[in-house]
Amino acid sequence: MAMERVRDIYVEDIMTKVPVIGSPNLTARDIGVLMRSWKVGSVIILDDGRPVGIVTERDFVEKIVAENRIPTEVRAGDIMSSPLVTIGPKESVADAGRKMGRLRLRRLPVVVGDQLIGMLTENDITRLSPSLIELTREWRGISMPVDVEREPVSMAGYCENCENYSYDLRQTGGASGRGGLLCSECRELFVRDPTQ
Repeated sequence: MAMERVRDIYVEDIMTKVPVIGSPNLTARDIGVLMRSWKVGSVIILDDGRPVGIVTERDFVEKIVAENRIPTEVRAGDIMSSPLVTIGPKESVADAGRKMGRLRLRRLPVVVGDQLIGMLTENDITRLSPSLIELTREWRGISMPVDVEREPVSMAGYCENCENYSYDLRQTGGASGRGGLLCSECRELFVRDPTQ
């Protein structure tokens, strides 16, 4: 009996269909008011109906607060992240998660041609499956340049040794094939005796 392949879940299935938008001429204060009103962490900037950039909470911190700039004197076009990294609606959520992890992004505008049709965020993926967000973060750790020292990445899940649920799972071991995703207690045992 042939097994039917499970259908991929596509970006269009879980994306936010009405993203918050603004123009490059809005002030940073206007963008902040939009973000607060709609309870979102970003605003997509459109120019002549085409998505050209995105202003995120991080842009506020790095480009306004850290530089001691006045929000009413700064335009969205001056602080937006551009060029915009996007994804298509027919891409799989797994591919989107890998892309987000590889590029260290938490949101991807969804476009068809030059038309914005939605927004995919880590939260959308988390609502689908909390384990998929771990995929984006794990991929982010894997894809970092080798010369960058990586911070240990903690995940939530079941320890591969004691099978207890932990919020502090970390990859332990390496090429030896021993270890795996272990909780803090099992990591301590592994460090004392890697042959266990």
